[in-house]
Amino acid sequence: MKIALFPGSFDPITKAHVDILRRSISLFDKVYVGIGLNSNKQPLMEAKQRLEMLKAVFNSEPKIEVISYEGLTVNFCQKIGASYMIRGIRTVSDFEYEKAIAQMNHALIPNIESIFILSKPGYSSISSTIVRDILRYGGDVSQFVPAEALPFLPALNNI
Repeated sequence: MKIALFPGSFDPITKAHVDILRRSISLFDKVYVGIGLNSNKQPLMEAKQRLEMLKAVFNSEPKIEVISYEGLTVNFCQKIGASYMIRGIRTVSDFEYEKAIAQMNHALIPNIESIFILSKPGYSSISSTIVRDILRYGGDVSQFVPAEALPFLPALNNI
């Protein structure tokens, strides 16, 4: 089986994430969406909320399984039997960053390949960071996140 991991914080998930994942599904037998837990970051949403949100977004896709993890992403790939890591590229700076990470991951575990998928032009400006900022200041994020994710977003007065 060809198994891939699409890792990220998904805090929150955006339409850009969904696009990358939907375009990658045909390449693999199974795709894990891995919510990376990083104790150094202060997330907007708790891990459990993000897990539930992603499950709601992808509940009709049998090839996708949503899971959370801690530690090195390449180690988690080994744990779940994933030989591929999917990464979305929006900008040149994304490419430079992702290339460096992919090269380090390859040095650590050579049999895990990074697969880069370019964002569609309409999604290249959408990021979780920007969506969080819009939420913090009371803006409407419905055009940037999948409809299934909206009920999971924190109320504005809780941010």
